[in-house]
Amino acid sequence: MTERVDVLIAGAGPVGLAAAIELGQRGVRCLVVERNDRVGYSPRAKTTNVRTREHLRRWGLADALRAASPISPDYPSDVVFATRMNGPLLARFENALSGSRARNNLYSEEAQWVPQYVLEEVLREHAVSLPGVAVAFNTELATFAETGGAVLSDLRDVATGGTRRVESAYLIGADGARSGVREAIGATMVGEGAFSRNYSIIFRSPELAGRHPHGRAIMYWMVNEDVPSLLGPMDEKGLWMFMATKLPGDVDPASVDPVDLIRRGTGLRDLPVEVVGTDPWVAHRLVADRYATGRVYLAGDSCHLHPPFGGFGMNMGIGDAVDLGWKMAATLQGWGGPDLLSSYEEERRPAHERTIAEAVINYGAVGNQLVRPGLEDPGPVGEATRQEVRDVIEATKIREFKTLGVVLGMRYADSPIVVPDGSEPPPEHFMLYVPSAHPGCLAPHLWLRDGSSLYDHFGQGFTLLATEGDGSEAGALAAAAAARKLPLRVVAPADPRLRGRYEARFALIRPDQYVAWRGDAVPADADGLLARVTAGSPIRAAAVAA
Repeated sequence: MTERVDVLIAGAGPVGLAAAIELGQRGVRCLVVERNDRVGYSPRAKTTNVRTREHLRRWGLADALRAASPISPDYPSDVVFATRMNGPLLARFENALSGSRARNNLYSEEAQWVPQYVLEEVLREHAVSLPGVAVAFNTELATFAETGGAVLSDLRDVATGGTRRVESAYLIGADGARSGVREAIGATMVGEGAFSRNYSIIFRSPELAGRHPHGRAIMYWMVNEDVPSLLGPMDEKGLWMFMATKLPGDVDPASVDPVDLIRRGTGLRDLPVEVVGTDPWVAHRLVADRYATGRVYLAGDSCHLHPPFGGFGMNMGIGDAVDLGWKMAATLQGWGGPDLLSSYEEERRPAHERTIAEAVINYGAVGNQLVRPGLEDPGPVGEATRQEVRDVIEATKIREFKTLGVVLGMRYADSPIVVPDGSEPPPEHFMLYVPSAHPGCLAPHLWLRDGSSLYDHFGQGFTLLATEGDGSEAGALAAAAAARKLPLRVVAPADPRLRGRYEARFALIRPDQYVAWRGDAVPADADGLLARVTAGSPIRAAAVAA
C-alpha cells in the first residue's frame, strides 16, 4: 500500500518541525520522518532570536516556549567577558541579542536563551496537534524518486528494517549538515569547509553559579592563554554548556579530558564536574550550489552551514521553513502561481550569504584572537593589558550581540514577487535596524494603543494594511483575491502613527510579514497585482505601478 501526503519532510529538527507547522496550519497534510528516536539530544542552538520568536507568536507558541524554558523569563540577557570565571571582568554587554522583556516597537517578541531541545519539543507537540500532520521517529528516508508529477519515497524503520512507501507532492530535506536528500539530488556545498575544530561539553555543576563574582548571564567568555572558551547555563539547576574554541589542528578532541578543560578554562581547579555529553565539531562556511531539483527542496543546514557566533544558524533555517512553507501551501492550494516556489532560492540565498558573512566575522574574534600576553598578570602592566583587551572587545564584539540590523533588516531586494515602488531602502547595517515598508522589507512593527501587536492583526494569508481610513477602498482587491481563492484580510487599525511608519496609505503584507507592495491607492489592475506577488499570470507593469 502506498501512503499519500502532500509534503514529506526529512528531519524532525527545528527546521523540519517549523516547516510542518507552517504547512499544517494551512491545512497541508505532512509527514515528518526522523531517524532518531526523539527530538534533539544536544542544545546546539541556544538563541531563539526575535524573528523566530515572532514566528512562534504567529503560530501561537511564544508563551508556550517561555513557559517550557528551564531558564526563567526574567533571567538577564547579558554576556560577560572575563579572563576566567574567578578572574577579572573585562566587559559586559547588557540586553544582548535583544533578550530583554521590555516592550520594544521594533519587534513583537524578545529573543530567548533556551536549549534547542526544549524548542524542538514545543514545536513537536504543536505540530502533531495539527490535523493532517504526523511525526514518525525511528524512521529514515531510504530512497526517493520523482515520477508522474509526485515524489515516491521509501521509508525504513530503523528498529525493524521494515519499509513503507509514501507518495507526496513535494519533499523537503531538512536533514542537517550531512543531508542525504542533498546528496541524492546532486547538490554540492561550496565554500570553505572545516576551517577550525571546536569542542563542546555539556556538564552538571550546581556549585558553579555560586563560585564566581560576575553575576547571572547567558554567556561567559573566558579570555586566557590557557583554554580560551565560553560557558552558558542550560538551566538554573546546574546544567551548563562549555565550548573550547579553535582547538589546535593536531589535537584530537577524543584525547582531551573534558573535566580538565572546564577547570582550566574557568580557573576553578577544584570545581566538581559531571560530564553529561561531548560534541566535537568543525566550523564551516558553505552554501549549496542549488536549493532544489524538481519537487525536492533543501532547507536549513542541508543547504547552508556557518560558525554559530551570532546565533543565526537555527533561526535562519526556521526562516527557510517559513518562506518555503507558505509558498508550497499556496502552490498546493491553487492560489500560488507556477513560478512561486522558484522564488524560494532567489529570496533566501542572498539572505544566507549576508548572514553567513556576519557569522564568519564574529568567529574571527573569539577568545583565541582576543587574548594578549600578560593579560592575567597583576599590577599596572596587567591592568593596562586588560584595558587594551576591554577596548577591543567593546569595539569588535558588539556586532555579535546587537544584531537587529541582520535579524530584522534582511530584505528581499530583488525578489520577482515583490513590486518595487522606486524608493530607496534604508542602508544595510549589522547592528542598526531602521523599520521600513520599502517593498521587500519586513513590515514595520508597532505596539498599538490597545496593547496589541500590529502583527496580531495580520491574516494567515496576505494582509492589506490601510494606514489611514477604514479600508473601504480595498473592495476591488478583496474581490480579486476571492476570485483567485487567495486568502486576504483587510486591516485598518486607525492608528495615526502608521501612515508615517509605512509612508503610504496601503501596504500589501505577505504571509511571512514582508511587504510585497505599497502605494497611496489600490491599483486599478488589482488582479494583476495579486498575480505579480504570487508569481501568477503576467500583468501590466504600468497598471501595478499606478
